[in-house]
Amino acid sequence: MNGHYDTRFLREKYRVTGYLYDLLDAPWERIYRRLRPEILSGMSGRILEAGFGTGRNAEHYPAGVEVVAFDLSESMLRFGKRRARVSSAAPRLLQADALRLPFPPNTFDFYIATFLYCVLPDALQPRALREMIRVLKPGGRFRLLEILYSKTLRIRLRQKFFAPFVKTVYGARFDRKTTAFLDEISQVQVLSHRFLHKDTLLLIEGCVLE
Repeated sequence: MNGHYDTRFLREKYRVTGYLYDLLDAPWERIYRRLRPEILSGMSGRILEAGFGTGRNAEHYPAGVEVVAFDLSESMLRFGKRRARVSSAAPRLLQADALRLPFPPNTFDFYIATFLYCVLPDALQPRALREMIRVLKPGGRFRLLEILYSKTLRIRLRQKFFAPFVKTVYGARFDRKTTAFLDEISQVQVLSHRFLHKDTLLLIEGCVLE
């Protein structure tokens, strides 16, 4: 299958990027770190984190939750395991593909993904979203944090300057159609779109209809 329509190209990309990810991402993590407690607040029950990466969310999970987390990249998980070991949530980690989740239907109460869907090409997003819906319980909630092009010219020009680097290193883009795909799915209700930083970091919250 062509690399644009499966995730093998991302697995190969992150075979290298995974070892450099924390270093490359350090300038942006200064912003993200302030937001992670808010993104993960109020969760309960059994949580699936899609795209665990190097585990930056691990320390911010609320007490008393059960977390299962996965990533496509073995090298990313190698670093993520270190943070998982010191997390009070003690997430169970596994290598898996967002397009083919190894869980039965109606397994999780929450699904969280930070910057996963800006990496997934638009051609793959509906498949990943259908898998999200499948593994969530009726009434289950999801939160997706995405990065978008700003409407402020100065910020947008800076994003466009970095866009080739972001695409080459991370496989990410600032113009994914995640919100449009969600709007087309009848089984979900989008509850809110909320910018957490300027008009670039968008938190999408919703639920699976019962």
